[in-house]
Amino acid sequence: MPTATLDTPVGRLAIEEAGGALVRAFWAERAVTCDTPLLAEARAQLAAYFDGRLRDFNLPLAPAADAFHAAVREAMLAIPYGETRSYGEIAKALGTYGQPVGAACGANPLPVILPCHRVLSATGLGGYSGRGGVETKIALLKLEGGYPLLI
Repeated sequence: MPTATLDTPVGRLAIEEAGGALVRAFWAERAVTCDTPLLAEARAQLAAYFDGRLRDFNLPLAPAADAFHAAVREAMLAIPYGETRSYGEIAKALGTYGQPVGAACGANPLPVILPCHRVLSATGLGGYSGRGGVETKIALLKLEGGYPLLI
């Protein structure tokens, strides 16, 4: 799969493309540049996001997902920049429980672009499956001004 990386304030992110859409983002050890037009655009949008110039990504996404994971990802995408929701709020809207929502957020194949960092536990931050764990989640929330107690 074509893959490109971008150095960001939360580490080196790699993004993968398949079939004309982004399918995965992950933290990478080494730099890779195989810029297709889509990967070049994704890198530009991610750079603009981390520079505070972009609030909403406009990229074709096609992560592998069953119906439940797809519904959780749509709920994550509906959370505006700078705002948060709890696992429980998303669970209530989907007619399920917070734990499976948390598991779906933890399985997010496109972190940052699909904003699982905007989903919090009822009593605090909750977890984050990306490199750096909760510290990365805090950095992303601070960037967006989305968790006032952290600012």
